[in-house]
Amino acid sequence: MADREVRTGVTVGRAAELTGVTVRTLHHWDEIGLARPSLRSPAGYRSYTDDDLHRVQRIVAYRAAGLGLEAIREVVDDTTAEIGETLRAQRAQLAERMRELERLDQRLERLMQAHERGILLDEAEQAELFGPDWDPSQTSQARIAWGGSLQWAQFAERSATRGREEWRALHDAMSAVQSGLADALSRGVAAGSDEANELVERHREVFSHFFPLSREMQVCLGRMFEADAGFAAYYDGIRPGLASWFRQIIDASARAHGIDPDAAVWR
Repeated sequence: MADREVRTGVTVGRAAELTGVTVRTLHHWDEIGLARPSLRSPAGYRSYTDDDLHRVQRIVAYRAAGLGLEAIREVVDDTTAEIGETLRAQRAQLAERMRELERLDQRLERLMQAHERGILLDEAEQAELFGPDWDPSQTSQARIAWGGSLQWAQFAERSATRGREEWRALHDAMSAVQSGLADALSRGVAAGSDEANELVERHREVFSHFFPLSREMQVCLGRMFEADAGFAAYYDGIRPGLASWFRQIIDASARAHGIDPDAAVWR
């Protein structure tokens, strides 16, 4: 600073230029008593002395290190303050924040991958959990078909939090439902019976672990299980005729809940 500026102080605009902060910031620090200009000009304007500017520069340095304004006030106001301890505490807080950001980054990475891949298991793990007949490309095909839907987003969000054991439990639960369906068909259980309706409810409950499945949506699935060659072959491979019978018991259950299967839509 020039000698004249030292003697008379500088305006807030000049102080902002010299310290690298905005005028608005200096006004705020003045209002909260963190860095107040010491002098007044003959016109009544407040101006910053050399000492004032040194204080502002210290505040800027500690703020750049991540200290909050109250911690900075403690450091610059109290000559007995243990600055090292304050900075050590700040570093500890920063370290914890960095760990939290790392955890957040990992969660975001899993969500991103789940939206892109569906199931976050490699092909060998999928074969081990879901059996040798499982085709890992089915998930990619599903993403192509329904990747823009709310249900795919819900499936991905749940998949991101699901590990091997959760997938194993879900696969076992779905296998149990399918075995129950095959057994009921073998025993001639009629559509609309209490047992058939209970099986439909079990299927809807287990399937809802992928995404919420309404009864109307379940009717739409039943149609697809029967009409789609791949799904029909899968269910008929469990028990001949299962695809059509499964659709029939889903439709009967829907009627019992006041839903016309012929008018059901995906909602």
